[in-house]
Amino acid sequence: MEADWEFQVGGDAPAIEAHWTGFVDLQRAPERAWQLPETGQLPALADTLARLNTAGSPVWTSKCDVWPHLEAGEFDPGELDASPDCATHAMGCYIDLLPRSDRQWALPEMVAAECKQVCNLLHAVPLRCCRADLVIRRAFVTPDLMGLGITAYLTSCGESNGEAEGKLQAALAAFTDAFRGHSTL
Repeated sequence: MEADWEFQVGGDAPAIEAHWTGFVDLQRAPERAWQLPETGQLPALADTLARLNTAGSPVWTSKCDVWPHLEAGEFDPGELDASPDCATHAMGCYIDLLPRSDRQWALPEMVAAECKQVCNLLHAVPLRCCRADLVIRRAFVTPDLMGLGITAYLTSCGESNGEAEGKLQAALAAFTDAFRGHSTL
C-alpha cells in the first residue's frame, strides 16, 4: 500500500479542532460510529472509527468526512499504484487523529516517528490502487491546549464505484491495524 507523511503546521496551515460544533465523542460511545452520516456513505469507516476510539487504541478521532466520487483531476493514479484502466472511479475520506495522552506527541519528532512507523507498516501491505497520506497539524484539543494531531487522507480507485469502495475498505482496515498494532505510548 502506498503511504506518505508530511508536516503542515506553520502560517495559514489548517488546524484540527478537536471539539468542534457537532463533535461526537466516540471514545465514550464507539458504537455511535455507525450513526454518523459519513459512515452511511462509507460503511467501512464506522468500524475504523470505532476501533480507533476504543481504550486500547493510541489515538482517538475528532472528525471525518467522505468523498464518494473523486474526479480525474482530484487524484493521481500513479500515486495510488494504479494503472489508468483501474483508475476510472475513485473515492476518499479523511480522519482527524489525536493522541490518547498529552505526553504522547509532546514533540514534533514524536509524531513524525509515529507517522514514519505507520507508513512503514502500510508499505508492507500488498494492496494496490490506494494510499494513505498522513498530515501532521496543529491541534486544538481544548480552547486552552494546543498540541499536534494527524489528518489521515485515504484514497482509492477502481474500475467501478464498488471496486473503489472495496479498495478503500481494505485500506481503512490496514490503516487501523497499523495504528492499533503499534504505539509510542
